Amino acid sequence: MITHEIQLTAQIVGVPGREHFTVAEVEIDGDVVVRTDYLGLAATCLELMRSDCHLPVPAWQPGRRIGLTAVGTVLRSADPGLREGDLVQSMSGWSTHSAGPAGAYVKLDRDTYPDPNFHLAQGPTAYYGVADVAKVGPGDVVFVSGAAGGVGSLAAQIARNLGAAKVVGSAGSQAKAEYLVGTLGLDAAFDHHQDPVAALKELAPEGITVFFDTVGGALYDAALEVAVPGARFALCGSLSTQLGAAADRFPAPDRAAAEAKGVHLLPFSCFHTPDQIAAWHSHFQTWLDQDGFVFPQTVVETGIDGVPDAFLSLLRGDFRGNVSVPLA
Repeated sequence: MITHEIQLTAQIVGVPGREHFTVAEVEIDGDVVVRTDYLGLAATCLELMRSDCHLPVPAWQPGRRIGLTAVGTVLRSADPGLREGDLVQSMSGWSTHSAGPAGAYVKLDRDTYPDPNFHLAQGPTAYYGVADVAKVGPGDVVFVSGAAGGVGSLAAQIARNLGAAKVVGSAGSQAKAEYLVGTLGLDAAFDHHQDPVAALKELAPEGITVFFDTVGGALYDAALEVAVPGARFALCGSLSTQLGAAADRFPAPDRAAAEAKGVHLLPFSCFHTPDQIAAWHSHFQTWLDQDGFVFPQTVVETGIDGVPDAFLSLLRGDFRGNVSVPLA
């Protein structure tokens, strides 16, 4: 079988562009052959495209398929554990079809969620950071940076469902800030282009006890200024500097200032272990059933050829929530 897939033409230095991607025809074969129904897009992919990748996994190489999670339908299987028509999830990346051993695919229940692309939510990272790292609970005042993004939009709602007294978010525009309050149910939100310290002092005058950070930079500094002694900072990412050189992309947080205020810095990575994935889906299903959660998503209607452009739009901040592309 022939698949059409997105390959990296060269590892990225600086700002990514359309020239870094190409569509290739590749012949595939394996015990299981799967048609891709939805593939997921995430800002994390950019780091994996760099030669100086700082994530704890190998960087993607030119001439190879790129991309992360995908959901699809089994077309052919030589393994008794998977049958034609089964819905499966894999790390098969940006391609119209994939093939491999049965162990590369996780069978899904089509009735679990309203739509298969719900399985592509970046929930394991958000839930692990909020529940296990920051340990959000009743009475917490939580600030989430990048709260309109794939991880932040879930983290903010998770904090609310875990009993936080107040959840404040930042986003890249006033329209997104209004979306956070009006649609996702946050208590308050602001456009990060305004003075973040002034905004946080106005919206959370009592001070924040938890900061879930996906952005870094000025928002980290602002959170530190308004944090109460003993606040927990779950440091998830640094979107504000994602296009810089290695030293700039992962700036060292001001530990001295944090220690002076008694703030606990908790940088983390989510390895998507079976336990982490199960914890997220268990809570996600419950909250959806209770109408206590909105799945924030953007579905980009484009074929495989348009996936690189959709990814570049994601990096520019053009979308809200989790981003997926339907291919079937």
